[in-house]
Amino acid sequence: MSNKLKHIGVVSLLTVVSRVLGLARDTLALAIFGTGEYYSAFVTAFSLPNLFRRLLGEGSLTAAFVPTLQEELHERGRPGAFALLNQVVSWLAVVTGVMVALAMLAFSQSRLLPGHEPRWYLAADLTVLLFPYLALICLAAALNATLNVLERFTEPALSPIWLNLAMILSLGGAGWNLADTELGRMHWLCAGVLAGGCLQLLVPAGVLLRAGWRPRWDLGVSPRVRAIAALMAPGLFGSAIYQINVYISRLFAFSIDASSAALLFSANRLMELPIGVFAIAVATVVYPLIARHAAEGNHARMAEDYRKGLRLILLINLPAAAGLALLSEPIVRLLFQHGRFAAADTRAMAPLLALFALGLPFFSVVSLTTRAFYAVKDTVTPVKLAALSFLVNLGLSWLLKDVLGAPGLVLASTAAIVLQTLLMQHCLARALPGMGLGDLWRTIGQVLLATLAMGLLVAAGARLLPGAGLSLRQADVLAVGGLIPLGAAVYAAGLWLLRVEGREEFTRAFQRWRAGRK
Repeated sequence: MSNKLKHIGVVSLLTVVSRVLGLARDTLALAIFGTGEYYSAFVTAFSLPNLFRRLLGEGSLTAAFVPTLQEELHERGRPGAFALLNQVVSWLAVVTGVMVALAMLAFSQSRLLPGHEPRWYLAADLTVLLFPYLALICLAAALNATLNVLERFTEPALSPIWLNLAMILSLGGAGWNLADTELGRMHWLCAGVLAGGCLQLLVPAGVLLRAGWRPRWDLGVSPRVRAIAALMAPGLFGSAIYQINVYISRLFAFSIDASSAALLFSANRLMELPIGVFAIAVATVVYPLIARHAAEGNHARMAEDYRKGLRLILLINLPAAAGLALLSEPIVRLLFQHGRFAAADTRAMAPLLALFALGLPFFSVVSLTTRAFYAVKDTVTPVKLAALSFLVNLGLSWLLKDVLGAPGLVLASTAAIVLQTLLMQHCLARALPGMGLGDLWRTIGQVLLATLAMGLLVAAGARLLPGAGLSLRQADVLAVGGLIPLGAAVYAAGLWLLRVEGREEFTRAFQRWRAGRK
């Protein structure tokens, strides 16, 4: 487990860098475009290739590919694994190439449907420019999944960093200095997306080449390819439900007014920071491990590592949710209130972030629970539960969007993910012995107590700072830069006093880190 903590630490560190760059990218875009129709149109347009990216690349393909590649590696070694990779990449290139061509053709004809507001045609035009990113990132996802199976986690964790850097340089460099109009700057932002996609593909390809992979066009249909396709079919449907869920929420937001889509997207990005930094890092490292245990038929070890992964996720994301909710307004104001992002935008986004934070622990847990089902090649159960979640979100969104606006959409998605997470854990515990929460309930109670102590301190500080004779900017800096580390210290002390399970693993990892620095 200590070795896994090392991998999790590396992935988390690089994800922190990526998320910080992502915040810088979003801050730059909002300062240049504001929350008006241009950035809302970009967010809506970029959602579509991202939808298919998660379906074909980082969603059902990775879920089906990793356990199958583990089996191939176990039986035939690296030559067999690389041969399977060539077949998967070849088929993926054909499928995504056809999809990109058809989508670009369809959206380029948007003006054949008259009568819509100009922002909808702008979104269609940007979709044409952005859709080729789909092919690049799907191919990159297959290469990164292979690196994870080979226990190379650093390079895949670098992938979003290349995208963020490319977008920042393109918009903040060329776009800011060479473009005279908002549309021109938006075109440079789209060019940054495509440049980032190329980097995301080329970097893992170079690493695999050094590891012995030799790319070869191969459209053969081996038994392993058929197995991946069979596993993908229900998984693809399940992933499609979730991603269509997200996309419909974006469309609902885009239909409310010109700014809701940008506000909803940016608030969601802030909520995803703790998910990406730790929950996805844990799931990325633990998934190949539990997939190997499942392939070997060792369900006891699989359950043990699964619970350890859940414990690590909850230790971080429960207090993170409380902190985001309590400090939502100073966080948004400090990060985003620059340029064309005004105080009114802060007041509109802060409640969205607080509401998103309520669902943070559930979003975090479901990422690992879904992988546990995929590790035993059960892709049907997650599909059924995702379908139920989709219906709940769709129904509540339709009911609440006209009454509450964008906050209603966040409440709908939060209610849906809470229901999905609880039902998935219940079904997993019934299907596999030992996969219930068991002694994790004690850990959850300890975490909630420590989070309560932290929350009381942070809430009191956030209430007192604005009346302490400080400027608003100074109060925000102290709230974010002072209350967060102080709250984290109180939380850590609370866990230590409560003797939370797993603290010895962190102690040993820290001692080895200190010994290595001497």
